[in-house]
Amino acid sequence: NGIRLRLNIVDTPGYGDQVNNENCWEPIIKYIKDQHSAYLRKELTAMRERYIQDTRIHCCLFFISPTGHALKPIDIVVLKKLSEVVNVVPVIAKSDSLTMEERVAFKRRIKSELGFHNIKLYPYDSDELDDTERNLNDSIKQIIPFAIVGSEKNVVIDGKSVRGRRNRWGVINVENEQHCEFVHLRDFLTRTHLQDLIETTAQIHYEAFRSKQ
Repeated sequence: NGIRLRLNIVDTPGYGDQVNNENCWEPIIKYIKDQHSAYLRKELTAMRERYIQDTRIHCCLFFISPTGHALKPIDIVVLKKLSEVVNVVPVIAKSDSLTMEERVAFKRRIKSELGFHNIKLYPYDSDELDDTERNLNDSIKQIIPFAIVGSEKNVVIDGKSVRGRRNRWGVINVENEQHCEFVHLRDFLTRTHLQDLIETTAQIHYEAFRSKQ
C-alpha cells in the first residue's frame, strides 16, 4: 500500500540448546533491559535529541517446537520471565510437521498450560478498550499461539509464484490461511497492533523499568 515500514529483528541463536540450560534466559532479559536503559539515558540527557531512536524491544516472538505434546518446563520458566519485561507472543514453528488435528489439539494444550501457569501474554486485557478493540483482541486470543510455516523460497502454484515449500505430499503456501497462520501473524504485528505494541512497551514495560531506577 506504499507505506514503508522499518523493522529491527533481533535473533537469539543457541537459546535452550545447551546441556545445562539453567539461567539461559538471562542474556535475553539483560538485552531487553539494556535497551530500556539506553532509552532512559537519552531521555534524561540535558541536550536531548528531538527524536530519540527507539531500540526498545516491542514484541518477543517465542517459538515453540512442534512436538504435539506440551510445553517444555524450560519454556514455562522463560515465558514467565519474559512476560515481565516485554510483550510476548507465542508461535508454533514448523507447524506443517503436525496434521491439522494434531495442530488443533496442540494449540488447545498450550493455551491450557499458559492459563494454568498464569502467564500473561500480549494482547492484554484493559478497561480502556472499546468494543471494537476488545473484539479484535478476543479474535487474536482465539488464534494464539500462531501456527506458522516459514520459507525463504518461492514456488509456483497454478502458474503463480508464491512464498512456500514443496515436499513429497504437495506444496505449502505460506500465505494460504488453510495451510498456516502466517498471514494472521503478519497482519497482527504490522497492521492491527503495531502502534499498540509500541505504546504498551512505553506505558507498561518501560515505565516499570523506569520506576525501579
